[in-house]
Formats: sequence, C-alpha cells, structure tokens
Amino acid sequence: MTDCRTTVVVITRDRRPELLRTLRTLRALPEKPRVIVTDNASRDGTAEAVARQFPEVTLLRPGRNAGAVGRNLAVRQVRSPYVAFCDDDTWWEPGSLRRAADLLDIRPRLAAVTARIVVEPSGEEDPVVADLRDSPLKGPDWLPGPALGSFLAAATVMRCDAFRAVGGFHPGLWLGGEEELLATDLLRQGWWLSYVPELLIHHAASPVRDSTQRRIVGLRNTLWFTWLRRPFPSALRRTGYLMRTVPRDVASARAFAHAAAGLPWVLREREPVPRDLETRLRTLEEAQRRSPARRYVG
Repeated sequence: MTDCRTTVVVITRDRRPELLRTLRTLRALPEKPRVIVTDNASRDGTAEAVARQFPEVTLLRPGRNAGAVGRNLAVRQVRSPYVAFCDDDTWWEPGSLRRAADLLDIRPRLAAVTARIVVEPSGEEDPVVADLRDSPLKGPDWLPGPALGSFLAAATVMRCDAFRAVGGFHPGLWLGGEEELLATDLLRQGWWLSYVPELLIHHAASPVRDSTQRRIVGLRNTLWFTWLRRPFPSALRRTGYLMRTVPRDVASARAFAHAAAGLPWVLREREPVPRDLETRLRTLEEAQRRSPARRYVG
C-alpha cells in the first residue's frame, strides 16, 4: 500500500501535543508518505520532541517564524510530484492521499484538490465545506468536483510543479488567508483547482489560538491581496465593502492600519488580473458575502 507520489508538509509553532498527535496518525497511514515538518521557531520543545520520537520525519528549523513560507522551505525538499499540506492540528484519512494522487495523475492541468473537512471530536463538517461544495465557478467537465477559486492549505494536495511555477506562498502575507493570492496566480497561469468530497481530512482545532490576531492578519491580507491583483474599481469597491461591514473595533482598526502601512510594497508589486479572471473573482466575492463561514469576527 506504500505510495511515494505524495509528500506531506506540516508547519508548526508551539503546538507540540497537537503536532505529535498528527505525526502519529500520518505514520499510521497505509500510503506511508514522507513527512517534512518546518518548525517555526517553537519555544516549547517541539523540534526536540519530533527529532526524538519521529526520526523518519525530515525536520526543518529555519530559526525564525517564517509563517507560510515555512511550506516553501519544505517544498524545496520534496522530490515527489505532489505535496499534501497539513496543519499541526489536521490529519489525512487513510486512502485519501492515494486517491488524490490518482486524480492528479490523469488530469495534467489540475493543480490541486481540496478535501472535505470534518471537525473532531464531533465528526461534523466544517462550515467552510458548504462554500467549497456550492462554489459558483464553472469549470471543465473533466474536473473531479466543483471548480474552486482558492483552497485551504490545511486540507489540500497540490502538484509541486504548479506550486513552484507561481513561486509558492508570498512572503509578504506571512500567514492568514495566504492561499487566495497563490490560488489566483495559479488560475492566471491556466491551472484549475477542485473540491473533491471523497477526500477527507480531520481537524481538531488547537486550543492555542489567538482568534483576534488571526482576524487582524486575515483582514490585512485580504486587503493586500485585493490591491495586489484586483483592478482599481474592484479594489476600491471591495475595500469600501469591508470598511462598512467588518466589526467597528480595535482589531479591525489595527488590520486597516497594517494594510495601509504595507501599501508601498503592495503597489510596487501590483499585477491586476486579466478581465476573464476578474469576472471569476467577482463571482466568488459575491458568494463570499453570503457565506456565514467567512466573517471577520473573533
């Protein structure tokens, strides 16, 4: 049952118990994937525990909190055609990595497949699954499921060539909604993304979470993505919508302040998408406004 087509990449920081649980489940998978962990400068002994308990895992220690770029560092070490991203509090269902590789093998323009996410210990679907399942985008008939405009890094298997072709995760965004920019750049190059409900990943949310900080960074990155890739009218419209609808509190004010401080580099790197892709992004934006899973609260 061993399948060497997919390498699992995990980034972590100060979540030793969750990571060790995830590594135990990955070790037990029938596919026996190679696993690469990037430790983003943990201070709780995470790296030492991984080295001691999981000597078969490739452990990267960049010496700083690299955020999502930690995945880029790991993908540099990947020799398989596909990479399965996984958070330290998520783990893949047995057989899902094999099935994902099968789907990618026969669809050369498919960049990534995103799995159905169930929340543990309840076993209920994550609320974001409804957005994936009901994606408004239209795609070619050969897609294995609904066409997507973005993906979730904690639940996605991606073609390494596609990931490298767009440069991986942008270092400017660090972490938090960083997938949207990468996904848009993949779509711009003619790749497709798809949700495949037969693939499954489990998510037991870590209690070590700062929901307010996640909201600040997520909103900031939404604004940066908007000004990096959307035409001026759309960027202005989306910015105005966010200003009217996000909570009027200190966290939102900090997010807008951070976004404004980064405008010089954002405008230097600005590359608006072509008209056909902008049409797709507007369709996604309209759907997101109705989604209960996409609220800047916390």
